[in-house]
Amino acid sequence: MITINIKILPDGEGLKLPEYETRDSAGMDLMAAIKEGEDLVIKVGERRMIPTGFSMALDNGFEAQLRPRSGLAWKNGITLLNSPGTIDADYRGEVKVILVNHGNKDFIISRGMRVAQMVIAPVTQISWNKCASLDETIRGAGGFGSTGVKL
Repeated sequence: MITINIKILPDGEGLKLPEYETRDSAGMDLMAAIKEGEDLVIKVGERRMIPTGFSMALDNGFEAQLRPRSGLAWKNGITLLNSPGTIDADYRGEVKVILVNHGNKDFIISRGMRVAQMVIAPVTQISWNKCASLDETIRGAGGFGSTGVKL
């Protein structure tokens, strides 16, 4: 287990820290840090930036991945744009979630509502080796939908 420094911002005061809902959860739920009584409405087809009320200091070699909550997606058509969103290790600003409403009615977000989940994951950086050819594989240059097709 790693420990991450977290800074609670003024709008995040009183909200629970991101936490795992069960022992084996991969993602921690993120809460909407909007002002009490100032609900946000995401109209059908609209996107909104939702603050979470915290910033953090990830260690080098890690990223935070922001992902949709399956219940919001299934029941209401609410999901994240650029999913998974990446929070880089050197970012120190507020974590925010870009939600979009693909549902068929407006969606209301209240303070403390669980709006997304965050997974902390290791990152591997690479270097490129320019070459004239690549090794051959069974798939070769077959693209989208090319695997598992019998000719």
